[in-house]
Amino acid sequence: MKAAVINQYGQVRDVVRVTDVPVPAVGPRDVLIEVRAAGVNPVDHLIVKGFLSTGEPSRPLVIGNELAGVVTQVGAEATRFAVGDEVFSRVDPRVGGAFAEYVAVDESLVAAKPSRLTFEEAASLPLVALTALQALTEQADVRSGSRVLIHGGAGGVGSAAVQIAKQLGAEVVATAGSGSVELVRELGADQVIDYRTEKFDEVVSDVDVVLDTIGGETQERSFGVLKSGGTLVSIVAVPDAEAKKARWNVEARSFFMRPQGEQLAHLASLVESGQLRPIVETVFPLDEASEALQKVERGGARGKTVISVHR
Repeated sequence: MKAAVINQYGQVRDVVRVTDVPVPAVGPRDVLIEVRAAGVNPVDHLIVKGFLSTGEPSRPLVIGNELAGVVTQVGAEATRFAVGDEVFSRVDPRVGGAFAEYVAVDESLVAAKPSRLTFEEAASLPLVALTALQALTEQADVRSGSRVLIHGGAGGVGSAAVQIAKQLGAEVVATAGSGSVELVRELGADQVIDYRTEKFDEVVSDVDVVLDTIGGETQERSFGVLKSGGTLVSIVAVPDAEAKKARWNVEARSFFMRPQGEQLAHLASLVESGQLRPIVETVFPLDEASEALQKVERGGARGKTVISVHR
């Protein structure tokens, strides 16, 4: 089968290649999925560069972390899916393998694909939507009446978080670039701040939760807009929790999302009821996986970049 692989860590343009590799073996609790599309995320180019590893990659290492496709084989102990089912998944991050024609995934990490979505749309959701859901409900207790500031409201995680926060009943404030203000408002944000023309910390205050998808100066300025006792959750940088507690009396947390099939099924139900929709910006063929990764690496996207595999 064709797959996007690396044999060593390095810059995306230098080490990512599309080549033939064996179809993965199917474990007893696995389903083998014919991949129709795979989402591309910042974590993918970080993996390629070796930032999340302590040693050299197994060779060749098939990259990619989320996908949508069709079940073609079921392990002996797998009971949740049948051959022909359309599914989507955030794969085990220790395994990867989504940028390929086939991938074997433990059935606990898989959910039925929302019927109203294309494979490309479905593939764009698992990682970002699970990240947003876990950040808002597990790391911060967002509920009806909460006031939430979401940075990067037009990005992959941000666009999902705006919609999920609204579904939870929160008042949502989001930052976005000039060209994305209307899009973020359409997603449900009550207030959208154009970060190119306004400083969010001069127009927003007393929020219960900040979801930080940016880091750096943006993260530091965000502590000043939280209520006493509020929570900042970062998906990009680790804040000094003790220092922030002492200065601002706020909680500061960072986390990595975990794959979870039941939560993914819940997100699929939100899609089916019209409360969550994916934003796909660009679709690349598998042969251009390196170009897709480089696009995500450059940042500034509206929504997600996706790789189309089987058609």
